[in-house]
Order: sequence, then structure tokens, then C-alpha cells
Amino acid sequence: MQLVHRPESGGGSQVLASNIEIADSFLQQARGLMFRRSLGDDAALIFQFDSAAKRDVHMLFVPFAIDALWLVDNEVVAKKRLKPWIGLGRAAAETLIELPAGAADAVAVGDRVALVE
Repeated sequence: MQLVHRPESGGGSQVLASNIEIADSFLQQARGLMFRRSLGDDAALIFQFDSAAKRDVHMLFVPFAIDALWLVDNEVVAKKRLKPWIGLGRAAAETLIELPAGAADAVAVGDRVALVE
């Protein structure tokens, strides 16, 4: 499984991550990346929800920066680089993706990001 980015402007697709972890339990979603030392260069943590709603991301107990993407119907509706320990982000989403800082540099609001087999 891979996380693939397709720019709104067309062009080719780009693999953002191939080491995918899905936080599918309440405990995994509550813990997120807290207490980890890093997120691998080719890794992503994905939170999937039943419907679009405001989703918060905090960096408490996360000692490294990340890129966060908020998606609705696989379309990026918000993107933010979050700083270690103090970063905060909030946007409406049905899917939230956390990537290593810099992994989403080429991603823009309006682009499509999806999991593919």
C-alpha cells in the first residue's frame, strides 16, 4: 500500500510514503505520534473517520516536526508544518495524514492524496 499525491494542475503522481500505519482504534488515534523518537522518511500515520469534522493535531510529547494534511474525499483541504512539542493544527477532515517534515512540500490545497494498493 502506498500514499500517492496527484497535483491538481495535472502531471504525474508522486509517492509520499510506502510505510503506512493506520490509526484505527481509539487508543491509536489518541496516542498518534506521542512518545515516538521519529517517523521514518518513507512513513505516514493515517487517521480515517466516518465523516468530515474539525480535527485537531497537537505536538505534545512529539519531539520532531511533521507535515499534516487534512483531506475530504481525498482532496487536500489544509496543510501545515507542525513544530516539535508546541505545534497545533485544526481543520475539517475525514482523513488526517501525518508525514515527516518536508515529505509534503510538493502538496498543495486542492491536490488529491490517496491510498493505493
